Amino acid sequence: MNFETFITCAVTGSGATADKHPALPITPVQIADAAIEAARAGAAIAHIHVRDPETGKGSRDVALYREVVERVRASDTDVVINLTAGMGGDIVFGAGEHPLPLDPAGTDMVGPMERLIHVQELLPEICTLDCGTMNFAEADYVMTNTPGMLCTMAAEVQRLGVRPELEVFDTGHLVYVKELIRDGLLDDPVMIQLCLGIPYGAPDDPLTTMAMVHQLPPGAVFSGFSIGRNQLPFVAMAALAGGNARVGLEDNLYLGRGQFASNGQLVERAVQILTGMGARIMTPADVRTKLKLIKR
Repeated sequence: MNFETFITCAVTGSGATADKHPALPITPVQIADAAIEAARAGAAIAHIHVRDPETGKGSRDVALYREVVERVRASDTDVVINLTAGMGGDIVFGAGEHPLPLDPAGTDMVGPMERLIHVQELLPEICTLDCGTMNFAEADYVMTNTPGMLCTMAAEVQRLGVRPELEVFDTGHLVYVKELIRDGLLDDPVMIQLCLGIPYGAPDDPLTTMAMVHQLPPGAVFSGFSIGRNQLPFVAMAALAGGNARVGLEDNLYLGRGQFASNGQLVERAVQILTGMGARIMTPADVRTKLKLIKR
């Protein structure tokens, strides 16, 4: 059991959920307000994507990131800023016997440095690196992160002094994390997010979870989350396994059956679960010390 626990709130994500929740944060103002709401509820870290305000779809627009980050930094609420660097690796093949040409409607594939432009300009304390290529539960979509791309991105994030949060969806991704450590591309403490229950990555059952925890690099600081209705039960699972917790509307839209959640409510429920287990909720300042973060 981890009795000193921090909470990350992933406030909006980039998935096709804009029409599935009546108050999903979409505009920069809404996303910044959601991050602040989560922090006031007890989250130490806000994990941030941005969306096109007109369509609600995920975006890589640096101007949108800049507005969100500036609003959060200018607020009277402290929170560690964690920007995704997972956008720009989307490939959608053509259906059936015609995989090429790629489907232009869903494909957004750019080089590794272009995926980091917003990180270079805004210098968050943390940014994510998805540590492998993976099929999701979408017929012809592939999340693409080759070893070459990830090596380039890890080197640049290290140069910037930003802490990478290594998104691990399966056991093979942990193998690659260890290679990054071996090659000197990750500084201590290594920060890992176990992303479980996502088709077709590692399932979120206790045996799989503990198998992955036992494969973590020595000294790594880790968090864990699951999606949908398992998000809140997994808060307890992550802490029991020795880790930290993540909640938020990126991964789950409901507080209970038929009851839409806000980010603040999900964080409040996570605080309730963890404190009921005897844990102390870490502050942003605690997390900066633990993870050796640089606040700009």
